[in-house]
Amino acid sequence: MSTILVVDDSASMRQMVTFTLQSSGYETIEGGNGCEALKVSEGAKIDLVITDLNMPEMDGITLVKELRAKEAFKFTPILLLTTESQDTKKQEGKAAGATGWIVKPFNPEQLMAVVKKVLK
Repeated sequence: MSTILVVDDSASMRQMVTFTLQSSGYETIEGGNGCEALKVSEGAKIDLVITDLNMPEMDGITLVKELRAKEAFKFTPILLLTTESQDTKKQEGKAAGATGWIVKPFNPEQLMAVVKKVLK
């Protein structure tokens, strides 16, 4: 069973992503921003991180950098889920160590296709 960390400052977005993942048999852990995500990820076995880009306290790109600095997350896939679709933001995400990018709004099939691809 894969465990996925879902990070978004929007509770409704977290619920939607969590529901989609749990419906497909994944375990989920949630964080409301990058700081919360770092706390809940401590000592947890996480197979994938899906994070929003624009959040208070710690944004998604900073979170990616923080996670990548930890031994446990060096090779963990990290997906940015965001309304941003500019190439400069994508480059910034990639440079920080993000594995991929999903643009909001997304549909559940699209999300699951990307999740299955990065977890194979």
